[in-house]
Amino acid sequence: MYKKILAITLVGSIILWSCTEKQATQQDIPTYQQTTDIPEGITTPDHVSTSIGELKFLDGAPLPETAELVYDNLDRMRGVDVFLKGIPAASVHQLMVGPEALGVNAINKVIMTENLMDSKPLFLTANTSTLYVTPYLNLKETGPVVLEIPPGMLGAFNDAWFRYLCDIGPMGPDKGRGGQYLMVPPDYEGELPDDYFIVNSPSYRVWTFMRASIANGLDVAVKNIKDNMKVYPLSQKDNPPAMEFINGSGKTFNTIHDNDFNFYVHLNDVIQEEPLDLIDAETRGLLASIGIEKGKPFNPDERMKRILTDAVAIGNATARSIVWYPRTSGSVDNMSGIKVFPDSNSAWIMGFLDKNVFFNGKDGKTMNSDARVMFHYSYTAVTPAMAVTIPGVGSDYAIAYVDENKLPMDGSKTYKIHIPKNPPAKDFWALTIYDTQTRSMLQTDQVLPSVGSQDEGLLQNEDGSYDIFFGPKAPDGYDNNWLQTIPGKSWFVALRLYGPLKPWIEKTWRPSEILEVKE
Repeated sequence: MYKKILAITLVGSIILWSCTEKQATQQDIPTYQQTTDIPEGITTPDHVSTSIGELKFLDGAPLPETAELVYDNLDRMRGVDVFLKGIPAASVHQLMVGPEALGVNAINKVIMTENLMDSKPLFLTANTSTLYVTPYLNLKETGPVVLEIPPGMLGAFNDAWFRYLCDIGPMGPDKGRGGQYLMVPPDYEGELPDDYFIVNSPSYRVWTFMRASIANGLDVAVKNIKDNMKVYPLSQKDNPPAMEFINGSGKTFNTIHDNDFNFYVHLNDVIQEEPLDLIDAETRGLLASIGIEKGKPFNPDERMKRILTDAVAIGNATARSIVWYPRTSGSVDNMSGIKVFPDSNSAWIMGFLDKNVFFNGKDGKTMNSDARVMFHYSYTAVTPAMAVTIPGVGSDYAIAYVDENKLPMDGSKTYKIHIPKNPPAKDFWALTIYDTQTRSMLQTDQVLPSVGSQDEGLLQNEDGSYDIFFGPKAPDGYDNNWLQTIPGKSWFVALRLYGPLKPWIEKTWRPSEILEVKE
């Protein structure tokens, strides 16, 4: 019988096999010895305690229960990230869908707050001093759209992901004189006339917001708009449809995005409606990882619904924490950042970190996602014009979310703000109070929850300063210097200066913190 003898040397041992066609005999058992030292840091123990639970392995190989646990966590993390990154898109979506409740659903229908903005609508940090005008633009339905803008308007175009496209008014190509703008959709291939201010949009939905000057009276501003503003498809320029202006004052409608599972449903609506390349491949991949993908139904199973419901709750808490307690200092030298008064521990902050409306850092290339969340969760309207402070022109503002002790305000308590003499506002100043839940004006018996230098009967101190109170009841003698709060609800406040002057810009004048009034 034919035999073959094979000798193998392994770590000093000799192993002999006697092989036949049917039989092999191992005469010695090999002993394995690690010949390379493995750094401890690259290995995985069989048991690892983490914040998501105990992770179990077999010599680095995850056991099935560990894989299930980490996949749940991965989907949760991605759900949180989608919420934080998707806030701008969800906000624009609801800003355009919300007014449909009033019949604003066609190109020739424009919502306008003819009696100024009040607390009836849910609208992020709006003010009571502005005549708002917002056309409805869905370029998928109309193709290119012409907007004939009258003089005296101030505003901008933002795309469906709330990114800046172009200014209207003094900072725009019309320079405040009014003119004809042509909004062009992303897939348009036809010829364009050259007698318009052309704005190319990467999205079909375009949020167009404008504010009208009321320096000559509200009635004059309203008439100027109704007589001179037109919005119509370019294809109907020879016979545009009649305009319909819908008064939004005193009306109830919601422009605030959801903070529950429906957030992802509405974000999916945006993805399905808009072009594929509205967002970059990395963000598309993130959304696809939780089931939001263009051309496919968003139909999460019960496991994924449970995880995304948890994720949106965490994301919402994260966004609110970023707003109420911003931890970024902004610029390296800490001379601007988010604080209005950067040399102090003041609670007064700005909406734009470093007044950067693109959130892309000092180098213009590094995205600050916290700064983006901080703005979009509480505010609307992205334009560089909002971050430029010119003495005596436009407006500037400061917002306080917490009191002097860095605690949220309690609606059952009484607080005050001391406004020093000679407030540096060429036109006027105003304080407006907001609901912490909706980030909209606080709905109380005061339909216009704002007080300022335009109000008759405002009580002035002997030295020319003012004390403004916040609480369930007005202190004796201060009815005109009081904004109502609601026990059981919190609130925050914005100080706006219209026509800000040098003492404000140079920070030599400043209001007090939010001071609790002790009984």
